Amino acid sequence: MSYTEAKEHTPGRLHVLFAAPYRAFENNTDERQLHVRVMLYMLLARPMARGDMTLRVIHGWENGGFEPDDLQHADYALHDLDDFKRIVKYFEKAAKQNTPLPSENPTVLADPLAHAIADAKAEGQMLADDIQKTPASWPAFEGGLALYTLFKMYHRLVYGEDDVYRCSQCQTPHGPREIHEFHLEEGEFALLVPLSGQVKASPSLLVLHESQLNPIEKLLEESFNMLQDF
Repeated sequence: MSYTEAKEHTPGRLHVLFAAPYRAFENNTDERQLHVRVMLYMLLARPMARGDMTLRVIHGWENGGFEPDDLQHADYALHDLDDFKRIVKYFEKAAKQNTPLPSENPTVLADPLAHAIADAKAEGQMLADDIQKTPASWPAFEGGLALYTLFKMYHRLVYGEDDVYRCSQCQTPHGPREIHEFHLEEGEFALLVPLSGQVKASPSLLVLHESQLNPIEKLLEESFNMLQDF
């Protein structure tokens, strides 16, 4: 397998902006709010304005569950704050009416995992029968390290994380991406953005759990209103 599929704690574009990006978003950091606004402008507002941003809302895992088949998602083009507000209202309506939350096929983890396992077996690799249920074993086959890295990101976005910020690099269906993961007091989300120098016409992804839609809506509204003054 190729260990270039993913790298944990790699320098990303925020390392160019901030002297200590891993501390830039901690609650006791000086000028924290400035760091948050600059980050949102660089990683979210600019790709949105270019039409390169997609919002992925995840749901399905609960009570400690982490079966790949149970992780649901819905993707939406995100051009401006009004788009985000419409999606929030859509999920709120579904919750109030007690109807199933929006979800799409193919599944975001289970389908690529099944294909990667099938390819490994076709090449003669012996894998445990329960490997789909043991994510830590996925790096044993080609493509598995990237899937495991994405699995950990999704898991932290659902169940929480102590680290306020982390940056990783990972292969995705759209090519290599920097994963900027945030667990802030304002809300939890991840931004998957192209590597430096690959920005133009390259899709980016904002990922969050459906429970974070309202907190992130408030954060974006406050931040974008402030950015319009500059």
